[in-house]
Amino acid sequence: MDYITDLKNFIPSCEQEKIDYKLFLEFINTYKDKSLDRDNLIGHLSSSAWIVNQDKTKVLFNFHNIYKNWGWLGGHSDGEKDQSKVALKEAKEESGIDDIKLLSSSPISIEILPVSYHIKNDKFVNSHLHFNMTYLLQANDTSELKIKPDENSGLKWVDLDDAYKYTNEECMIPIYKKLSQYVKKIKD
Repeated sequence: MDYITDLKNFIPSCEQEKIDYKLFLEFINTYKDKSLDRDNLIGHLSSSAWIVNQDKTKVLFNFHNIYKNWGWLGGHSDGEKDQSKVALKEAKEESGIDDIKLLSSSPISIEILPVSYHIKNDKFVNSHLHFNMTYLLQANDTSELKIKPDENSGLKWVDLDDAYKYTNEECMIPIYKKLSQYVKKIKD
């Protein structure tokens, strides 16, 4: 599916998503396909992968080199309209696991995330927003993990209930708790 269909079909589950949903729609209506391009310095679409193991008790985290923080995998849309493809591609690239499957072709969460200015590949990147769609993926927790040195310096499976404890970004704690609760609901 494309990002517009995914967003229009998305049903917000909490106050954060209700507010972000309205802003998401305004952003996409204003910038159209330019919302998919990181040349849009105000913000752009990104996709995250909430990768659970085979029995949905663990989630795969990476240690992100820029943010110096443990968290989900994912990345920029870079023109791709199907955000589930972005999440799957980024998950495979950043974990080294080829056998990852998409459990839902629709996003399980949306969030607008602030990105502080930083240097990447010796180039200044301004502060901006990520209009993020999160997808649920699954991989075997015995699969070999391979870091992607230009993106991360560590990968590990963490207990689903404790995932939020691994981040040092306050804004991510409620998001990781929300995602873990989502998985627990579908697991039962």
